[in-house]
Amino acid sequence: MSEHRKPAEEYVVIRHRPGYRLRRSLILLTFSVIAAILGYVTGMAQGGFRFSTAEQSRDLLEEQVEDLREQNREASQQLVNLERGRTIDAQALNQARRSIVDLETRIASLKADLTFYKNIMAPSETSKGLQVDRFTMQQGRQDDTYGFKLVLTQIGDNKSYISGVVAVNVIGMRNDEKEVIALRDLSDDIDDLGVKFRFRYFQDVEGLLRVPDGFEPVELQVVARAEGSKSSQAERTFDWDELTEN
Repeated sequence: MSEHRKPAEEYVVIRHRPGYRLRRSLILLTFSVIAAILGYVTGMAQGGFRFSTAEQSRDLLEEQVEDLREQNREASQQLVNLERGRTIDAQALNQARRSIVDLETRIASLKADLTFYKNIMAPSETSKGLQVDRFTMQQGRQDDTYGFKLVLTQIGDNKSYISGVVAVNVIGMRNDEKEVIALRDLSDDIDDLGVKFRFRYFQDVEGLLRVPDGFEPVELQVVARAEGSKSSQAERTFDWDELTEN
């Protein structure tokens, strides 16, 4: 009678990959954020907040901010768990940090947009009507070129359109003498001294400007004049160094 033999035990070798689960989670999280951002940007490109009311835009932004905050909390917790572990995968750790930075940057951008719409719909008593909301500039491909964006808003009474013209002048020094140059003379994107506007909530004026040789800009002045029943004027002066420091 043959002796009954136990079947040989089988072992399965599993490759140890530190940080694999975290990397996989972060990749999914990153794709989710990218999808949300693409949806946001696509909406802006197709008319964005202009196709709906400012109230709807504000509510949408609030939802996006809250979603990104939750994703940021999850990514931060994963980063803490990884740093506490005995084995730290450098690649996964760096990816986690980059994801958190991207999320925080996106949240800041959405919060700025949300504040913008809240100010339009719920203004203070001292800031109603036509407003020069902001003027921003970014360095172009060449040292003497800058991309600019002017934003005009109508605060409070948005039931009807407001129209008029806005003029932008750059004030500076050349050969130790003060000189004022109209934006029209610095940018091929602007044809007139006064740029016409007509809007209910806000309007952007964008383009590229070039600083002429020998001219040293000091400040930038914006003067907007509304015509008709909503006749008014809004002025604002910006420091050139503050506009270009970024």
